[in-house]
Amino acid sequence: MFRQKTIQPVGNIPMGWTIDTYAYYQEQLRQADLRFGEERDRRNVEGAALNAVALKIKETADHAALTLASESQARREAQNDAMRDKQLGESGIYATNASVTMAFDDLNKQLKITLQPLVDFVAKAQGGTDKTKQLWAALGGTVALFTLILAALAIFVL
Repeated sequence: MFRQKTIQPVGNIPMGWTIDTYAYYQEQLRQADLRFGEERDRRNVEGAALNAVALKIKETADHAALTLASESQARREAQNDAMRDKQLGESGIYATNASVTMAFDDLNKQLKITLQPLVDFVAKAQGGTDKTKQLWAALGGTVALFTLILAALAIFVL
């Protein structure tokens, strides 16, 4: 009824399960496992290299996206500032950046014109040009400090 399978000898391998056939079988399994391990290791190394390349591409793309987002945000802020300045300038209620800058420039010019006789008198009284330069430097520092204080007040008011 049932046919028995017979094991055909291969080369110098004996038939049936013997110690020698079992040893041969185990040796072949071990070599197959080694080949499988080598292939797995090779694929892991290749995969790691591909992952490194992909990570580098991702970092480059992220950097480019952040740069574009930053530029876009700066452009939007500039447009919003311009629109706000235009609206505030049209209403006349609030000082705009341009109007504050113009006011400080006018103030600086007026102070120089107003204080010029005083500077000339002090320079003449001192009798030297180095003193004139020092006085102008001190006057410029005072005007700059006054300008900064007014700018800070203008910022807090706006």
